[in-house]
Amino acid sequence: MQAKFSVQIDSFHKINKIQNAWSNEDYRALMSIMDFDDDVDAMEAAELREMCMMSLNDLEPADAAKAVLTHLFPELPKGKIEQISHDMIDDRSWEEYPDCLFHERFFSAYALLREAFNGIFAKPEGIELTMTVTAAHDEDMAIFDESLASSIVRLLASGQGDDALINRLYEDQIQGTQFPEAPGIVWRLKQTADTGLIRQFSLISSSFWMENFEQIDNFKAVSHADLDD
Repeated sequence: MQAKFSVQIDSFHKINKIQNAWSNEDYRALMSIMDFDDDVDAMEAAELREMCMMSLNDLEPADAAKAVLTHLFPELPKGKIEQISHDMIDDRSWEEYPDCLFHERFFSAYALLREAFNGIFAKPEGIELTMTVTAAHDEDMAIFDESLASSIVRLLASGQGDDALINRLYEDQIQGTQFPEAPGIVWRLKQTADTGLIRQFSLISSSFWMENFEQIDNFKAVSHADLDD
């Protein structure tokens, strides 16, 4: 059964990087991949990041991309990483890679490489969005406790109309009982307030999926949780 909601878009911002996407541990791992010889464990955070960016810039763009992808995607075979690293300057892998569960990592890869190479790489385009969701009945809010990402993606898809890209590509998952791709569509998703019939959420996503909300202030929507197999 579909739960019904009123949704208010509280804020909508375009972003080109995710704050705190890269940790000191990430930079150390990258330095190791690039065979950096100095003692990175002794470096302060600012120096560590600066040396990592300089080391990336010392490489050819494709080699720098290969180092970043090697760190971010340990599940990908070396041949696939080699192929993608040579295509990254022109491709938009944070939108185009077939498995959307990889998109957030690609987004952060492009952000880092673009900074290291002063804009050679394609500019990632993302959305930071906050919204207030209101229900008529307490029990309707339970869907967000049962499967948050899936319920939020269905909610946002409902607010965009049948011709929206997300509805055309994921119609079966939106209408169905399982949406395993949902965490690849909404990133850094969290609930920020709960007052019973009203909840607030914040999320980061690709503009590929959410750019329509730049023109939408509020909407009515339906959604439902995933069902157990």
